[in-house]
Amino acid sequence: MSSDDGSSRKRSGSALCLGPRKKAASSNPLVLHGRHFGRTVFALCNYPSLLTSGILRLEELQDSPIEDFPADIRREHRVFMELIDSYPNLLDRLTSGEEEDIIHVGELLGKGASGARGDDTKTLKCAVLEWLLPRGQAVIPPLSQNIKSDRGFNHEVTGALLCPAGLDWSNAETKESLKSGETAVRGDQWPMFIYAGYDYDPEDPWKGLLKSEILISGFKHVFTSPSSVDKEPKATRSGNAYLHGMKSVTKGSIAYIATQVQFSLSSSSVFSWTDMITDSENFYLSILDLLEDPDESQEVTNLMTWWTRRIFPNSSSSQRSISANSALSKIRAKHAAALQEQVTAGS
Repeated sequence: MSSDDGSSRKRSGSALCLGPRKKAASSNPLVLHGRHFGRTVFALCNYPSLLTSGILRLEELQDSPIEDFPADIRREHRVFMELIDSYPNLLDRLTSGEEEDIIHVGELLGKGASGARGDDTKTLKCAVLEWLLPRGQAVIPPLSQNIKSDRGFNHEVTGALLCPAGLDWSNAETKESLKSGETAVRGDQWPMFIYAGYDYDPEDPWKGLLKSEILISGFKHVFTSPSSVDKEPKATRSGNAYLHGMKSVTKGSIAYIATQVQFSLSSSSVFSWTDMITDSENFYLSILDLLEDPDESQEVTNLMTWWTRRIFPNSSSSQRSISANSALSKIRAKHAAALQEQVTAGS
């Protein structure tokens, strides 16, 4: 592995911020893992920093519990541990290697995540045009596949989808204010396109949240294959979900797809997490914050179950109801009755 005489194990800012973008390789296992990890767990990692900081923190945690650390560090450590747990023998490799080995591993993971993000941005830019209106309806005026300057608030259809929930796109003053930039839209002002039917209920903001068909289409396009968007939801052998053994939807993957779809609808020509038009970093993190909020656990559990049933209906058997009067239902009922008899006898 390459050496870096100027490297040190000193922390430099949060590891959950992007480092320099590098072109992705294609076949290295760590690169491939980085592609999937960035899409499904956390998309903003500076992987060399994440790894070096995480290893140091493991030593610190021998004296102090993770609860004593600030919220941003706790999140960073959760991401670090998920990365360690998701790749065989990664921790042993990191702890037994030199500093340059850790940096090299981080760079490979980062290349994968960056490459996947670029690939998805490129393909969704064109694909999203097919999902703007019901099949058979034409977008008027037509939108270019390669030029994005006429998207965003510059077009009636994309503008309606990007309009912040709670604002009225049909209002001429609101429309003009958004188009001119007079009304600046922050990332945590979620757009209408993330709601089912593009319908927002201010009295029940969870209703339909993150359940829109355009999000489902974006998810299938990236994870189960572009051809699966108009077919029965299943992971094809060529799809990213199948290749990585993905059988359920993750919180990170929902936030990632929402961010990619937001960018594809926008007028921004180059994806950047710090773009002031899309405010992508704030948008992504605000969705992830909600999905990781313990106070919203019941709504989030329901949402994740809904997503997994939509995308992986054949792999979520533990979440499907059992048919009444089936052999399986009778076996389960008999087992439950036997357990109840044991409890009664013991008391």
